[in-house]
Parts: sequence; structure tokens; C-alpha cells
Amino acid sequence: MTRKNRLHTMGEGGECVCPKCETLIAHKSGVPCQEERCPKCNAKMLRVGSEHHGRWQQMKSAKKPV
Repeated sequence: MTRKNRLHTMGEGGECVCPKCETLIAHKSGVPCQEERCPKCNAKMLRVGSEHHGRWQQMKSAKKPV
């Protein structure tokens, strides 16, 4: 699958999350979350439910102490 084919597959609505401070903002239609910057820490945002978000959640849960 090419980058062009992946664009706009998640539809409208949803949220963007900051991988550093976990701030949530509403997703803006037509603007990829990775082009958004966190209003608190200026990090690139991730789309909740995306492949990148899933990888981030896996890494985050792997770091939690048991």
C-alpha cells in the first residue's frame, strides 16, 4: 500500500493524541494529525486508532512496570 492509498482512510471526526504528554484535540477534517502540533508541548500528534497510534500504545504498555 502506498502513502497515497493510506490517506483519508479513517474518515471524519476522531481525535489526535500527543505521544509525549497525552493531550487530546479534535481531529480537523482534511488535516492529518501528524501535521498538527500539541498545544502544550509542540510535539507531532497521532490519530487515535491509526497504525502509528497502535504502535505507540504497544511501546507505552511495554514500558510500564509490572
